[in-house]
Amino acid sequence: MDRARIGIASFAHVHAPQYAQALSDLEEIVEFVGVADEDADRGRDAAERFGARFFEGVGELAGEVDAVIVCSENRDHLRDVSAALEGGAHVLCEKPIAKTVSDAEAMIRAAESAGRELRIAFPTRFLPAVRKARELVASGAVGRVLAVNATNHGQVPGGWFLVPERSGGGAVMDHTVHVADTLRWMLGVEAVSVYAEVGSFFGAEVVEDAGILTLELEGGRVADGAFATIDPSWSRGRGYPTWGDFTLRITGASGVLHVDGFADHLTTFDHDAGSASWIHTGEDMNALMIRDFIRCLRGGPSETATGLDGLRALEIVLVAYDSARSHEAVSIEAHVG
Repeated sequence: MDRARIGIASFAHVHAPQYAQALSDLEEIVEFVGVADEDADRGRDAAERFGARFFEGVGELAGEVDAVIVCSENRDHLRDVSAALEGGAHVLCEKPIAKTVSDAEAMIRAAESAGRELRIAFPTRFLPAVRKARELVASGAVGRVLAVNATNHGQVPGGWFLVPERSGGGAVMDHTVHVADTLRWMLGVEAVSVYAEVGSFFGAEVVEDAGILTLELEGGRVADGAFATIDPSWSRGRGYPTWGDFTLRITGASGVLHVDGFADHLTTFDHDAGSASWIHTGEDMNALMIRDFIRCLRGGPSETATGLDGLRALEIVLVAYDSARSHEAVSIEAHVG
């Protein structure tokens, strides 16, 4: 089978180097063709670092590849996804799908019109612990799910992430979507309403860096009245041994599951820095996601999140912001219509 020819549009996002490394490591099934970036210096540096070509524009890159991974700022996803689709490429877009529902819907329509795949980068679906938990829940091992307590903590990222016009929001926009998508995928549920409280306590200031969301869940494998809480806070300071976490505590009628997506790690101590660090030793969720995305391109079964999945996760975030302003629970149906 020919290797899939893949490029990256923009190195603006902090995950772009991780995807580039995964593409390089998957050389038996991937040819990492090149990088397009409106910041030419950044793009050329990235291309040189990974032994790829630099392209002036996304459309030019799209004409040379099977698929493009879009890693631009959230506000630019529609622009770059559209350019890649118009150039004939399939797209794997960094999360969140966009910062507005209208942009997300336009991206989905563009993919349908182009006859190309639009998938969203939710790699936590591919964490081995998360996948095993999904199997156990589906088997009925914990009974009907009553409640889920979830965290996706991180560090304050800086840069454009702290500019609302470019990011769409802070920690709630950045980290809620991972958990929201995992809950929908794992439990087969939809969120009915959201209650959220948000604030800034860890230095972000202009955008929120902390929050607690409570989602009312319906359908799938949950009991009537089931709910989930999500803590997406950027609460991990410089002294913390890792960037963050991804955990789920799933309480069912007949059992409890505790899922720690990054539990497989080595603890090291740097005497010069005077701090400990955790080095993840489990499978690379980004590489697993890209392998699955390539199966999708080959017409095989795929569990990489769709554009619609990305839209549903975004709706939960936007309703959370509405709730935080009103300090009341907000119906998702009433909010998004």
